[in-house]
Amino acid sequence: MRPDTPAENVDHTAEAARLERTAGLYPEDAEALLLRAAAHLELSGDRPAAAALYDRLLASDAELESPYLVRALKASNLWEYGHEAEARAIIDGIRAAAPRDPAPWVIVGESLEAHDELEQAHETFTEAVRLLLTDVPEPPAAAHPLLFGRHRVRRMLGAAHDEWDALADTVHSLPVTLDELHDPKRVWSLGSENPAELEAEISRLRAEVGAYRTALSRPFPVAVLHWPADELTELLEAYPSLAAEYASHEEHLAAIEAALRELASSGTPNLGIVPGTVPSYEAFAASEGATPDDADLLPQYATTLAARGRALPWPPQRSAPCWCGSGRAYGECHGA
Repeated sequence: MRPDTPAENVDHTAEAARLERTAGLYPEDAEALLLRAAAHLELSGDRPAAAALYDRLLASDAELESPYLVRALKASNLWEYGHEAEARAIIDGIRAAAPRDPAPWVIVGESLEAHDELEQAHETFTEAVRLLLTDVPEPPAAAHPLLFGRHRVRRMLGAAHDEWDALADTVHSLPVTLDELHDPKRVWSLGSENPAELEAEISRLRAEVGAYRTALSRPFPVAVLHWPADELTELLEAYPSLAAEYASHEEHLAAIEAALRELASSGTPNLGIVPGTVPSYEAFAASEGATPDDADLLPQYATTLAARGRALPWPPQRSAPCWCGSGRAYGECHGA
């Protein structure tokens, strides 16, 4: 499925089947691919089949990158087709485990909110922001939905603003304020006979839909290939002709940052970096019926890795670790 394919034109069952086949070809990416397949099955209405995929991942011998996210998605899906008791048990287990990844907290909080468990949703979002954002100088982008979800639930509960709500306002970037987006009384304005009120509400709803699309869409990024130092050494020892592409590792890193900044300045959205490895590059070359010393394969390899969900978004936050692997903050390394 192309990233720009309208949702109504997607055959979700066929797309899920394609992703399952791809997961069989690339077992190292099975987790990301099967999660996407399960999402398509949920959208198609086949929730039992989606639950089977979540169970398949959780029962796998392979170590999962995000086991609590898989559990959270399973719980959310189960609740949607009548397995409330099992869903609640999984949610309680996730909250007790207190994962350090924002994603499962977001899924759990939104699932409770969707079923009108507002107090429990508020407790969940609050536990998460206290755990993940206390004494953090700059909230990471992945944690923004926690702040927004907590703000939204507190508006529905009629709670007064607190310091976490103020932080949510700070990281919110849409022209319509969070207070407007999360106003429980907004729905009543849709019944107004005043054209100005209706037009204002339509504007608010468009902004909210835009926010949801941004959060839910996962288009393939424009990705630049990054070779870690040991991989680049191995690559050039095995295929010396590629030395024309990479004069040194330092120049390679500088070229990545420069290329991404140029793309960003031209207005290109959704930029990313994909780390390469020699074995996977050789396997890709074989699948293309080519030899690894063909430099024209390098951008195709990067695009394929990005399509398989291997890209890291660029730029990182200034306080986050630099993408180059130096261990320093991005703002003190390539982001300086």
